Amino acid sequence: MSADPRLETLVRSWTWHLVSFLFSAMLLCQATGFAQSGPQPPCGEEPVPLYPALDESAIVKLWSRSDSGRDWRPPACTGWAAVGFTTLVTTVARFRHSSEAEGLLRHIGAISELAGMRYWSTTHKQWETLIVEAYALTGSQSGQRRGDFTPDEMKEGKELYYAQVDNRSGKEVYRMHIAEASANRLVIDVENVSTIRYLFVPLFPPGEMQSIYFLDRESENVWRFYSIVRTGKNASRLITGNESSAVNRAVAFYRYLVGIPTDQEPPAAQ
Repeated sequence: MSADPRLETLVRSWTWHLVSFLFSAMLLCQATGFAQSGPQPPCGEEPVPLYPALDESAIVKLWSRSDSGRDWRPPACTGWAAVGFTTLVTTVARFRHSSEAEGLLRHIGAISELAGMRYWSTTHKQWETLIVEAYALTGSQSGQRRGDFTPDEMKEGKELYYAQVDNRSGKEVYRMHIAEASANRLVIDVENVSTIRYLFVPLFPPGEMQSIYFLDRESENVWRFYSIVRTGKNASRLITGNESSAVNRAVAFYRYLVGIPTDQEPPAAQ
């Protein structure tokens, strides 16, 4: 007994539409996945990139728009609202640290010790001083110079301000926000509150130079380090093409924080 031709036509048509729908859904899921890819800090999910072993070098990644999408949306735990970026660098590592979280806070709060930090200049192909001078401020607007911040001042939710004199752009004022502070975890984000200029040309409007640092205790003497350093979409086009400098500056701050000489060979990017 032969099948009804009309039924066969209906089945073929239904099958074709089902396959087409599934294929389109698959492509949509892939596109969504690519659009949402990018750095994932340790906020209840597996970090991206993953942490290296304790005695391995830090993993430093310069992200591109093809990695994370043109309008990369920062993870909610960063507290960053703006989408997209001009440069985006992550640094991920494990490091030894024998003191408690208070010791890390004291080191981070010692703003004056940032002076003398060095980095590899990809322009001049040599090690240079990145920060000429640095000091804590009493506030953001016309803040007066003061002594370094103490751990007692660096409580969760606190906002602190400091100035640093960059070897290229001169004096800059930053806000440091203590997002989390406990015995086993520190999360600190930093952004510029003054316009950063080079030879009087604005490079970064306020809030366009951002960084965030996640420090998690793994064991008694081992901590995990995860940082994201971002320049926003409103940054000057003059910095385009100088991504290696962004990498070396990010690595300089990582090395300073974990106690590695900032001019230790080899440079992260040459």
